[in-house]
Amino acid sequence: MAFVCLAIGCLYSFLISTTFGYTLSSDTKTDVYPPQNFEIVDPGYLGYLYLQWQPPLSLDNFKECTVEYELKYRNIGSETWTTIITKNLHYKDGFDLNKGIEAKIRTLLPWQCTNGSEVQSSWAETTYWISSQGIPETKVQDMDCVYYNWQYLLCSWKPGIGVLLDTNYNLFYWYEGLDRALQCVDYIKADGQNIGCRFPYLESSDYKDFYICVNGSSEDEPIRSSYFIFQLQNIVKPLPPGYLTVTRENLYEVQLKWSIPFGPIPARCFIYEIEIIEDDTTLVTITVENETYTLKTTNETRQLCFLVRSKVNIYCSDDGIWSEWSDKQCWEGEDLLKKALLLFLIPLGIISIFIVFITGLLSNKPNTSLEMIPEFFHDE
Repeated sequence: MAFVCLAIGCLYSFLISTTFGYTLSSDTKTDVYPPQNFEIVDPGYLGYLYLQWQPPLSLDNFKECTVEYELKYRNIGSETWTTIITKNLHYKDGFDLNKGIEAKIRTLLPWQCTNGSEVQSSWAETTYWISSQGIPETKVQDMDCVYYNWQYLLCSWKPGIGVLLDTNYNLFYWYEGLDRALQCVDYIKADGQNIGCRFPYLESSDYKDFYICVNGSSEDEPIRSSYFIFQLQNIVKPLPPGYLTVTRENLYEVQLKWSIPFGPIPARCFIYEIEIIEDDTTLVTITVENETYTLKTTNETRQLCFLVRSKVNIYCSDDGIWSEWSDKQCWEGEDLLKKALLLFLIPLGIISIFIVFITGLLSNKPNTSLEMIPEFFHDE
């Protein structure tokens, strides 16, 4: 009796799945195995890792199929997975080595090969942790990297909390294009300790992940390593604008102008912030994309000052650092008003004098004629 009920249940499930076109739940046996030998490999690039695997077993029945793989990975503790669908047997990406990495992968068979329904294998999973030495407090503090004027990279840090005086730190870096990680060759020092690095010219390093590891050594205690990832164009700090000038357009408008900062950054990549001080009032800063700004003024303005600073805009980077403010440039509003008035009054005065002169000439001519008439008759 039990056998008959089981047969009827199986027949019912078969009819339902055939009628509505879906596969059985994940509790049933899968039709394809997951990939083999799934692993995360560290080639020594300070966070740029390889995820690699081999094809699953028993693909003889699917030789005509294009096998795909669904790969998911993330740093442990992250809320979201990165998902990749690929036909390859490897994938590369950057990770934060301060945390562990977890990844999983499964085989996908397209519906064309499986009578109308995609077949998925179970997941193959793996993790990766870099070996950690020392307590977290021994790693460098307040790491700060700035790419000055899109030309010179400088990183600085503070020693770990409570580390011994013999502790010293070393910086290594890598980006795609280098065949190996390189060590800093120009350290910034304080009291014999390395507290920063001046980098050499970094060829073809823009718009790529830039990986840094700062590790340390001490004779009496292990030092925890720190890992950092950023892109250079997002930490650019340009020079401030120069050659600030002001032009009085009319009685109520002043045009502020400046030149683009010196260096290799294209003009189209800048955005500017202006701080305007009119008499004793500092106006709200204004952000503009051109090297000019027209300001409304009043006849009562006694003094006008302004400063400008620059930053790489969203069209050339995802982020950036504001430059220092330019030197403050000030003009006396009264002098500007006098100059503006002179521009109007001088031509008006010249025209007025000319009119008076012509009027005088025309007024004198009739008088001269009248004086000559009696003399003419007297001679007769």
